[in-house]
Amino acid sequence: MADARNSESLGKRCYNWLDQRTGLGSLMHEALDEPIPGGARWAYVFGSVLLFLFISQTVTGIFLALYYVPTADHAHTTVAYIVKEVTGGSFLRSLHAWGSSAVVIVLILHLTQTFLYGAYKGRREVLWISGCALFGLMLAMAFTGYLLPWDQKAYFATTVGTNMASEVPWIGSMLKRFMRGGNEMGTLTLSRFFVAHVFILPAIILGFIASHVYLFRKAGAAGPPSEHPIEPKLPTERFYPKQVLMDTAVALIMICVLGLLSHFYPTELGPQANPADTQYVPRPEWYYLPIFQWLKYFKGPLAVVGIVVIPALTAVLILALPFIDRRLERRPWKRPIAVGIYFAILGTLITFGLLSKREDRLDPAIAKQVAKQNEETEQFMRAPFEPEAAASSLSAPAVVVALDPVAAAGKKVYDAESCDACHGENGVGTNVGPKLAGATAQKSAEELTKLLRHPTEKMLAGEMKAVNVSDEELKALVAYIKSLK
Repeated sequence: MADARNSESLGKRCYNWLDQRTGLGSLMHEALDEPIPGGARWAYVFGSVLLFLFISQTVTGIFLALYYVPTADHAHTTVAYIVKEVTGGSFLRSLHAWGSSAVVIVLILHLTQTFLYGAYKGRREVLWISGCALFGLMLAMAFTGYLLPWDQKAYFATTVGTNMASEVPWIGSMLKRFMRGGNEMGTLTLSRFFVAHVFILPAIILGFIASHVYLFRKAGAAGPPSEHPIEPKLPTERFYPKQVLMDTAVALIMICVLGLLSHFYPTELGPQANPADTQYVPRPEWYYLPIFQWLKYFKGPLAVVGIVVIPALTAVLILALPFIDRRLERRPWKRPIAVGIYFAILGTLITFGLLSKREDRLDPAIAKQVAKQNEETEQFMRAPFEPEAAASSLSAPAVVVALDPVAAAGKKVYDAESCDACHGENGVGTNVGPKLAGATAQKSAEELTKLLRHPTEKMLAGEMKAVNVSDEELKALVAYIKSLK
C-alpha cells in the first residue's frame, strides 16, 4: 500500500511539474472538455477520423521517402525496391495508397454530414471556407502523389492532367510549363511534384487544420439539426469520454480495414514510364473518373467550358453557400430543394464514374488494351527486382535533334499551342492523335500549311482545331513538323 501511495504521489508530482512548465492541464481541458449540444453522436466522428488519416499518411509517407529518389531514371527503381525488396515495403506502400482513397471517402462523408445537418449555418462561414480549402488541398495531395511511382499509369494520367492546365485562358501554357518544369515530363516534373507532395502541401494543410480546429472551437459544435445555429438550447455533453471513445472506435476500425486491404489487395506497380508508347490508355484513380468522363462531353473549343468555367463557378457557389443560404433552418426535411440538389450532384458524379467504366468495357479496342496493360503490370509484379535493368531503362527519349533556328521557333509554337496534348512530345503520337514524324512530316510545306489552317473533316472529327497563329509562326511550325524523324 505504501509503495502504491509513493508511486501515485510520484506520478502526480511529475504531472504537476510538467503542468507548471507547459500548461498541460489547461491544454487537456481545452481539448477534452468541449461542450457538444445534444451529446455525443456517431455522426460527429468524421473530423477526428480525417485527422487520424492525415497523421497515418504522414507517417507512412515519411518511411516511403527514406528510400525514394525523385528523378526520372531512379524513381521507378526505388519504388520497385520498396515493393519487392524492403521488408513490409509493399504493405507500407499499400497502406499509403489505400489511405489516400480513404481520405477522399471520409471527406465526402464529412461534407455530406455537414451539409445535411446544416452545420455551416450561423456564424460558421469562415469555418466552412477553411473546410472547403482542406478538401481541395487533399485532392491536390492525391494528384501530386500519383506521379511519383513513375510507372506507365502514373506518367500518362499526369500527362493528361497537366495538359488540362493549358486550357486555362491567357496563362494556360505558362501554368503547364510551371507544373512540368518545362515543356516535357521528366526529372524536373518529378522533383516539383515531390516537393509539393512532401513539403509544400502538407505544411499548408497543417496550417489549415490548425485554423479549422480553432474556428470550430470558436463557433462551437453545431449539434443536431434541430438545434438553433446561433443560440443553442439543448443540454450539452463534454467531448470526453463518450465522443472520444466513439472517435477512437472508428479510427480502430479504419486501421483494421486499411490493414486488411493492404494485406489481401496490395497496390501494384506497373512497368516504368515509356513516353514513346502511343498505345497506352491512361485512366485516373476512381475519385477522378467522374471528372474524366465529364470532360468527354466538352470537346474542341468547348474544352475550356468543361475544364475551367463550370468547375470554377461550382467552386465559387460551394464556397459561397453559407452566404447564399442565410436561413437558420437546419433540418434536412425542411430544406428539400437544397438537399435534392446536393444528392443530384452526388448521384451525377457517381453515374459519370460508372459510365466511364462501362464505356471502357463496351469498347473492344480499349478493353483489349486495358487487359494488355493489366497483364503487363501483373508480369512486372511477378518478376524479381532488377536494379540494373530498371536503372538503365530511360524514362524519356534520349535523342536530341539539332534544329535550325526556324524549326526551333516552330518547336516553341508547337508547345505553346499544346499540340503535344494530342500528338505527344516531339510528335511521337498518343492514343488521341497520330504521330507527326514519318509520313506526315514528308508532306510538302504547302500541304502541311493548308491542313493546319483548314483541317479535313476527318481531322475535325478527331477534335483537330485550325491553328490560329501568324503566318510567320505557322511557317516555323511547319518547319518543325518536317524536321521530325
